[in-house]
Amino acid sequence: MTDIDVSIEQNLAVVAEHIENEARDPAAVLALYTDDVVQEFPTRGLRFDTKPAIEANYRRMFAAIENVEMETLDRFATQDRVVDDMIVRFNMVREGMDNCPIPVGNKVILRLVHVFHMRDGKIAQEIVHENWQIG
Repeated sequence: MTDIDVSIEQNLAVVAEHIENEARDPAAVLALYTDDVVQEFPTRGLRFDTKPAIEANYRRMFAAIENVEMETLDRFATQDRVVDDMIVRFNMVREGMDNCPIPVGNKVILRLVHVFHMRDGKIAQEIVHENWQIG
């Protein structure tokens, strides 16, 4: 296996761990980020540039939703990027999803395309493109 293959596999593993654990324990996934990480949600006009801000946002978001189902459509990587395309279904049960275009009380179908910029086996930038629908 080449160094390129190793870095691609490592990037995929880091993103898989992030996706699997961000809702369970937001603090635990912070170690997967670089110290200068930037996280953006362009659809909702949100940008976070510190680990504490990212953790606080995750805690608000995941407290606002229930009955989460995730369906991965595609995930691939290069040496410095991982793209993850998925559909997430959930119930919006309370406030906490900042700038959400769907009111509390609805079932949501959310198409998410994450673009992770990777550096030295960690997430340096996470851009989350969202397409919201009432389900």
